[in-house]
Amino acid sequence: MTIQAYFDTIKAKTGLDPDDFRAAAAAKGLLGPDVKTARIVAWLKDDYGLGTGHAMALVSALGQVSGQRLPVDEKINAQFGGGKAHWRGTYDALVSHARESGEVNLAPTNSYISLLKGTKKFAIVQVTAGRLDLGLKLPGVDGADALEASGSWNSMVTHRLRLAEPDDLTAEVLDWLRRAYEAA
Repeated sequence: MTIQAYFDTIKAKTGLDPDDFRAAAAAKGLLGPDVKTARIVAWLKDDYGLGTGHAMALVSALGQVSGQRLPVDEKINAQFGGGKAHWRGTYDALVSHARESGEVNLAPTNSYISLLKGTKKFAIVQVTAGRLDLGLKLPGVDGADALEASGSWNSMVTHRLRLAEPDDLTAEVLDWLRRAYEAA
């Protein structure tokens, strides 16, 4: 059953659509970061007579519940908050440069952003207030002056570049990024 089929059945049963449920959940205080999915499911079962599958479809539509997947853009934006905001332009330049080579998909986690060529990871970006780390997957490549082995920093890549200032994004760094993309 598709998510839309769930919503159609819910609308036929209750007369309400996901936006109506979002408003009702907000009014009951069920959209906060500390709200557990089980609490929302129980509310939907008790108050509306929905089954677990239909309730879970609505939980996913609420989108603001802790533990739900945030949209990619929101997860990326969250990585550049506060003292890390000055790295956003550098990150955007990295991604833009990588996309000159071809399609690049972004897969953010809570602590770093993976850059993928199709489904193959070729780089990761991790920012702190004081540094942007660029991890590159370059198997069989000996490090030049700028490259260091990734070591225990991140086992999904082979090399690491540490940028201490946004101006450290040089043509050499962008060339290493291009090489990692091509190797993927």
